[in-house]
Amino acid sequence: MPNSVSEFNAYRSKMNDAILADNNKIIKRIFNLDTNAFTEGALDKKTKELLGLVASTVLRCDDCIKYHLEATYKEGLKKEEVVEALGIATLVGGTIVIPHLRRAYEYWDALENQQ
Repeated sequence: MPNSVSEFNAYRSKMNDAILADNNKIIKRIFNLDTNAFTEGALDKKTKELLGLVASTVLRCDDCIKYHLEATYKEGLKKEEVVEALGIATLVGGTIVIPHLRRAYEYWDALENQQ
């Protein structure tokens, strides 16, 4: 059975390396801004990752949802906390986000079941 977590991370890493190898100043600055936005500040990292997860779900970005699910998992959030945030995302985003919600649940399960 394929490991969706390792496959996603390998692809993401490979393509990020390819993108950054072009040394485009604008793209590098956007990547850096994204990295810095999710560091500790007035809001803790867990809260920021939940905000990122909700925004990603409402915007229907499956790659972004996976990224923030993994970040929340690594930060030690419980499934109940993540599901509550996904509930808010579904309320705000409407029924059109339900397919993304399904994939989010599937990916969370993959995170919990990785070896």
